[in-house]
Amino acid sequence: MDRPLSEVSYDGFTDDPDRLGVEVPGTPPPLGHLVEPDEQPAVAVDAPGDREPLVWLAHRRIRTLGCYWHVGWSAARPDTLLRSGAAARLGEVADALPEPFGLAVFDAWRPLALQAELWHAAYDDHLVPPGFVADPDPDPARPPAHLTGGTVDLTLTWHGRPLALGSPFDAFDDRAVTSGHEDRPGRVRDLRRLLVGAMAGAGFVVLDLEWWHFEWGTRRWAALRDDVPRYGPARPGPGPREGVS
Repeated sequence: MDRPLSEVSYDGFTDDPDRLGVEVPGTPPPLGHLVEPDEQPAVAVDAPGDREPLVWLAHRRIRTLGCYWHVGWSAARPDTLLRSGAAARLGEVADALPEPFGLAVFDAWRPLALQAELWHAAYDDHLVPPGFVADPDPDPARPPAHLTGGTVDLTLTWHGRPLALGSPFDAFDDRAVTSGHEDRPGRVRDLRRLLVGAMAGAGFVVLDLEWWHFEWGTRRWAALRDDVPRYGPARPGPGPREGVS
């Protein structure tokens, strides 16, 4: 795609929870202090999760939206893949959400070619602030988070309809900051709390810069959890294996 990232819109993939009248059960716990690590450990050659295959994400309470494919990024793929361990954890999150909530995935495993395409589109466009798109580093010890298969961009669904939690997907501005609504009581604040809390319960960590971005087993996850990275760069096999259902 030969367009600046700021000119690409994902508005049509989600609905406004206020317009839908979404009912949030109770008042979910506050997010707490979200931090970013100063450094991230390198991935070892024998990373403990690297034997886990990439699997096709298939679950009765998880929709896959294929945003990058549908808007026309040239290196995007139509399938949605995650490491098998991350996919299983995501299935646990979906099953634990109160009805009629579910999950909708914008993006998951991302090939390095797509990471490079997004990065160049972002930083040839001076309207996109630094930090939103990871460097497409080819070093296997420092893979971009999405290349590992342990990172997923997602939102909640309400009766199957994906929700915009204060911004569309890939809105690279202050609206996307995860904790940015903590002092604004209302549906968006409570829905973000519900999503982050549900994902944290399965071990995922959120990126405060992007409310939709969650990681498990990555370098950043390891830094925040005082652990070692489980996943290095991932490549799909000859055919995707079916995920949890």
